[in-house]
Amino acid sequence: MMKLREDQIERYSRQIILPNVGGKGQEKLCNARVLIIGAGGLGSPAALYLASAGIGKIGIVDSDKVELNNLQRQILHSTKDVGRAKVDSAQDRLVGINPDVKVVTYNLRLTSENILNIIKDYDIIVDGSDNFPTRYLVNDACVLSGKPLSHGGIFRFDGQAITVIPGESACYRCLFPEPPPPGLVPSCQEAGILGAVAGVIGVIQANEVLKYILGIGNLLTGKLLVFNALDSSFRQVKVPRDPNCPVCGENPTVRELIDYEEFCNLRRKEE
Repeated sequence: MMKLREDQIERYSRQIILPNVGGKGQEKLCNARVLIIGAGGLGSPAALYLASAGIGKIGIVDSDKVELNNLQRQILHSTKDVGRAKVDSAQDRLVGINPDVKVVTYNLRLTSENILNIIKDYDIIVDGSDNFPTRYLVNDACVLSGKPLSHGGIFRFDGQAITVIPGESACYRCLFPEPPPPGLVPSCQEAGILGAVAGVIGVIQANEVLKYILGIGNLLTGKLLVFNALDSSFRQVKVPRDPNCPVCGENPTVRELIDYEEFCNLRRKEE
């Protein structure tokens, strides 16, 4: 366990004085490893707050380049980054905020072949992906490998978040057992998204990660947090573990990972 330097004590002083954090808690954060999937609308605010909080190692997975239409909500990036790989832009921004954070970049698309090897080095996974194939792949990989997962989803003026502790709480498939059929659910590109909604949910995901690492508070386990921007309302929906869940149930049918692009008819544009 690394000891805090004087400049770190100053940097994190507002956290350290919290009775639930203290010096020991800050050391936990500085030794923690968090993987963020997607450097977009959700991953951006999550990454900024986790880096600022002093997470020691942050992995960023994204295969896209920064586009002008990203900048309305993807606050890791700026106008000068248009055309750059998102992971490179994200790394520069996070190191600029906190040079103590080790940022590891993965400029690739997650698949059933590579995901287990990537997530194995991290304590908790943040899913900020924007498509169903990746969400199901990430959920299944985390459940099968016992990795805690913070899931977030956004759509128009709505957002949701849930935390999954494999073997203890409901997983994403307990909520939605199978990916939706092609064309049923429009993407954010087709339906639109209010940028601040991404900010709210991404920060909630960062908050879940910090609570998990510090071992404080109550996680969003077994409950889905639902946010509506037009009403400024939050509500929690109980989500019990489903004994018939295909991946975490009593008789799971998902025992190995598959890629869901074919199922969802959502081949990524870079292919």
